[in-house]
Order: sequence, then structure tokens, then C-alpha cells
Amino acid sequence: MFDIVFDSPEFVVINKHPNVSVHKDDGDTMLVAEVAHQLGCDALFLVHRLDKMTSGILLLAKTSQVASELSAQFAERKVEKYYLAIADKKPKKKQGLVSGDMTRSRRSAWKLNPTTENPAVTQFFTQAALPGQRLFLCKPYTGKTHQIRVAIKSVGSAIVGDPIYNPSSQSDRGYLHAYCLGFEFRGENHRFVVNPSSDSLGELWQAPEVIQAISQWSEPWALTWPSLPKSITG
Repeated sequence: MFDIVFDSPEFVVINKHPNVSVHKDDGDTMLVAEVAHQLGCDALFLVHRLDKMTSGILLLAKTSQVASELSAQFAERKVEKYYLAIADKKPKKKQGLVSGDMTRSRRSAWKLNPTTENPAVTQFFTQAALPGQRLFLCKPYTGKTHQIRVAIKSVGSAIVGDPIYNPSSQSDRGYLHAYCLGFEFRGENHRFVVNPSSDSLGELWQAPEVIQAISQWSEPWALTWPSLPKSITG
């Protein structure tokens, strides 16, 4: 269900496994309660969320005050976030920026609109992976629901195994992973990286081509990311 990555007096960082709900739904065991039980904590508090299919880094606070402080950093876009994804088609462009308002579509899906009143903003790089597939490194500036899944779909690709945006894709999981998280807390800088190829988090992550590609992005914060337009950052 999860692995402990880092445990401090104020917060804990876990590696959430795929197909595990952050919230209790459909009879699933509540993840946060399970982590608290393993650590012997009275309670833990969600700071941000990951979709059920998404694996990787999840930050949990040990008090409501710490949760409030860390959540504010996410809201103020002070947290570095990087995600890895494997998609099943060559995108329209190898790297770039996806920006647009998101609105509800059919069923549980969202769609990207050409307007930019309150846009979801995602930067990305790609590399070749297995034949017919593409590895994405995504850096979301905002934190909208399904943002990365919709962004990848909007550039002519779709995440392998994504039940909503790529329903015809048959796989052992949806291939989206929260890869790296960086933030400052009470005067100390923290940065965490969880490589999905290092754990049993999906067959495709173990492919030599994927392992090699991820190794070139071992420090995603050090890559040359283009500056965002002032119209976005204000």
C-alpha cells in the first residue's frame, strides 16, 4: 500500500503504491489511517492529494498546524513538483507548455479549454521509451484535478493504463508517478525523489529503455526549464 520515505517530528513522506485511494471509498482502507497506525501516531493530516492510479510521493503532516503551513506553500506555488508518466503515442511536440482552463466533461473526466482565466499550467519534456511509447517528465505549476492526465491527452498522447483518458489501454496500472517533491519548511530545505524503477510499481518502469531515460532526469530541478510567461506567474 505504501513505503515510508522520510519520517520527522513534523511530517512524514511516503511512497504511495498505485491503485490505492487516498480517501476511503468503494470499501478501500483509508491510506492515511494505515500510515498513522504503522507509525504509532494518533492522527495524520493530508497536505495534498494523489489520484488513486498515481503512485509516488505523498506528504502527510503530524499536526493540523503543520498541515496548514505546508498546504499554504502548495497554494502559493512554492513547492517543486515533478511527475513521470508513460504514454502510448508520440506527442505533437517533444517538450513545451500546456496552459488552459479545465472544465468537467463526461463522467469523471475533465477537458482542457482554450481560455486562460484560471488555467492549469504544466511544463513537460519527453524521451523515447518502449516502442510506440513516450516517457514524460512533467512539472505542474498549478495543482488542478487530473491536470497532468489532461495535459498529456491534449498534446495527442494519453497515459498508458489510464481508465478515464485512455480506456482502451490495457495495462497493470495507470502509469503516472509523483517523482520528486521539494519545499522549504521552517528554515530547512527538503527534496525527495522516488524512482519508480527502483520498486515493484509497474512492469513498464522496469524496461531497460525506461530505466535509462529516467536516469537522465535523476535531478529534474537541475534541468533547463524555460521561464514561464509573466501572464501566468503574474
